[in-house]
Amino acid sequence: MATPARAPARIPRLPASAPVHPRESSALTLTLVFTGLVIYASLYPFSGWFWPAGQPLSALLVPPWPRYHGGFDDWSNFVGYMPLGALLYASALRRGRSPVVAGLFAGVTASALSWVMEFTQHFLPGRYPSLMDWTLNSLGAAAGLSLAIAVHSAGAGVRWSTLRERWFVPHSGATLALLMLWPVGFLYPRNVPFGQGVTWERLQEAAYDLLSDHPLAPWFDWLWASLGENSPPMSKAAEGFAVALGLLGPCLVAFAIARPGWRRAAIVPLAVAVGLAANTLSAALNFGPTHALGWVTSAVPIGLALGAVLALACVFVGPRAAAALGLVALSINVAMVAQAPSDPYYADSLQAWEQGRFIHFHGLAQWVGWLWPFAAGFALFRRLVRSDIPHSA
Repeated sequence: MATPARAPARIPRLPASAPVHPRESSALTLTLVFTGLVIYASLYPFSGWFWPAGQPLSALLVPPWPRYHGGFDDWSNFVGYMPLGALLYASALRRGRSPVVAGLFAGVTASALSWVMEFTQHFLPGRYPSLMDWTLNSLGAAAGLSLAIAVHSAGAGVRWSTLRERWFVPHSGATLALLMLWPVGFLYPRNVPFGQGVTWERLQEAAYDLLSDHPLAPWFDWLWASLGENSPPMSKAAEGFAVALGLLGPCLVAFAIARPGWRRAAIVPLAVAVGLAANTLSAALNFGPTHALGWVTSAVPIGLALGAVLALACVFVGPRAAAALGLVALSINVAMVAQAPSDPYYADSLQAWEQGRFIHFHGLAQWVGWLWPFAAGFALFRRLVRSDIPHSA
């Protein structure tokens, strides 16, 4: 008697809308970071809070129209909020909002943030709330939002998702955001080309300001005992090695999330070009266009060549090995930057940033430059201990 054939087992299918690999959103990470930096730049130095004499709360809700204003401040207020409007729109889209809802959310949120910043400046000495600043901030956010809508309508979002799928592994959004922030730290003057991190001298100054009036201050004299002493200049070999590590570190961060193959090799010249452009722009802002290349010492080309060779030698290492090597490169570079002495030109440029017209960008570039290597090291450590990342390429 013939046995009846069994029906083939049905294989369950995922819904068509379910992604195969859930991906982190770099837009959301960049939005959170940029919002925090805007708040810092708007309320720096966070000291000397007071209540305006004879002013009721109702009178402070609408900032006054300024009697005087400068062209640089107007442009900085407009341009500074353009990325915020675009990032808010992109992050809302990534979280599944419709384009209309995302646009309304981005425009209202950016304008409301600017209004809160202007209101809070009533209570800070040296900061002057302005209805014009709020208007320019809102218009800048609207311009950034309009640009983001146009780019999204042209299909750039789909192309970016496809490109990201080909070049990078899943769960790499936060690390991609860190790589996009890397050149921003160079806009704040650095004592070592391509070097990021906090110098020991700045840590000594911060410790002195914080603890000098404390009853236990004598116990901390060792922290600022050498403050003001002239440190020996960094040798050419040490400077070149620091430049090489400053390039190698972000390349290895990118290798830890990039798919193996020729794509990694293309990252190296891109990092060189972006780093050169950011450092040159920083020098042009601080010392004028005629001195835009004044930061390029004889050790810089050698250091960049060495860093590029080392990065290309790591193109085919596995993601875990890239993360481990990146941690080593970042750690050594941070140590070298911390011990590097400052020079008179560096000190003059710091004064221009902290007391001159660059005060609006003080928090943005300074904190990125200080914290980037530590944030990148934390991201690499997370990838190093994850169980779903292969050891080999």
